[in-house]
Amino acid sequence: MKEIILDLKGSFISENEMRDIEPEIMHAQEILLDKKGVSSNMTGWVDYAVSMDGEEYEEIKKSANYIRSNCEAFIVLGIGGSYLGTRAAVEAIRWDFHNELLSPQVYYAGQNLSGAYLKKLTEVVKNKEICVIVVSKSGTTLETAVAFRIVRNLMEEKYGGDTRNRIFVVTDKERGVLKNISDINGYKTFVIPDDIGGRYSVITPVGLLPMAAANLNTDEFISGLKSGGEDYQKRNFNENICCQYAAARNILNRRGKEVEVLVNYEPSYVSIGEWWKQLFGESEGKEGKGIFPASLNFTTDLHSMGQYVQEGRKILFETTVLTESSRGDISVPLADDDFDGLNYIACRDLSYINRSAFEGTFMAHNEGQVPGIVIRIPEMNEFYLGKLFYLFMMTCGISGYTNAIDPFTQPGVENYKKNMFKLLGRR
Repeated sequence: MKEIILDLKGSFISENEMRDIEPEIMHAQEILLDKKGVSSNMTGWVDYAVSMDGEEYEEIKKSANYIRSNCEAFIVLGIGGSYLGTRAAVEAIRWDFHNELLSPQVYYAGQNLSGAYLKKLTEVVKNKEICVIVVSKSGTTLETAVAFRIVRNLMEEKYGGDTRNRIFVVTDKERGVLKNISDINGYKTFVIPDDIGGRYSVITPVGLLPMAAANLNTDEFISGLKSGGEDYQKRNFNENICCQYAAARNILNRRGKEVEVLVNYEPSYVSIGEWWKQLFGESEGKEGKGIFPASLNFTTDLHSMGQYVQEGRKILFETTVLTESSRGDISVPLADDDFDGLNYIACRDLSYINRSAFEGTFMAHNEGQVPGIVIRIPEMNEFYLGKLFYLFMMTCGISGYTNAIDPFTQPGVENYKKNMFKLLGRR
């Protein structure tokens, strides 16, 4: 089995710098793994893959099979950690155009307050056989609650009493509005563990149920998580790329690099960047600290943001997620008249050209004094996606504790929720 590789050759970080920060990083890892830090009661994700409830997992697979067999489209209702990881996984594994090519189709709602979006979504699915997965620990998150009310009305008009068999709930074990609604209506319910917060919850039923419903191999995903646990819990700095990645991020941040840009070269990986932004942004962005997480999809965004990266303020570094093998390809045709001057790359696969674009861009940005980190994944499948998710989560926890930040709270989120409810007249 090939390993995920962390490549720091373009980071401008010396061995001496890594050696100097190593004690800080290993202390932070100890705090995380030994549950010595603040909010250590929210670190259930660390060993979830090996301690998860086997019976519940079998129920997840049964429900997913029901969804696949009884609907043409299912809607995931959730926001933030309740849907970002799912969307990242589905789009990365099922590729672009998956709703045009594969069944069931997957849609998302409850992640915004746009009336136009939800109206169009209901129009798109109203003539299809539908199932719904509602993900919310409390059931009071405004965006998701509003969408659920609207979608549930659509379902009840369409299916009547059969609606309860088509709604699946992922929520708190005992508390919350959604738990009460689920109990009253008899919806099939799965549990979000108390010790796993939203942005770490994709590895729980939050992500596993919709992933399985979308025909992803969740057994392989869990195997990737387990492999990540074995490799990334190692208490040896030189053998653990999570410790090295956390070290590199903090070294660069202390040099004034305030922005980390997650770069990919595949359109289907865009949502990985969205999930990653929440993971690091919500975990590290507090007490006036934290690296600002941004994401770019190359080569597309080279034609909009490449100029800034190359020659703008020297406040950022790039972390590129690069897949070593392509899952599909097409070559450039040979043209007799060479009307566009492209015969010099005729018969070349686009994967080769895309890789050359990465290498050329990486070199140029390095010449522009932009530090570059590369995370090399052997291939994109469920196993390596699970391992990649675990790599990011472990790095995030270590990095947070390195900076004396609680990586498992989000007080700012609660503040804007409170103000929003107040303005809307909630009593």
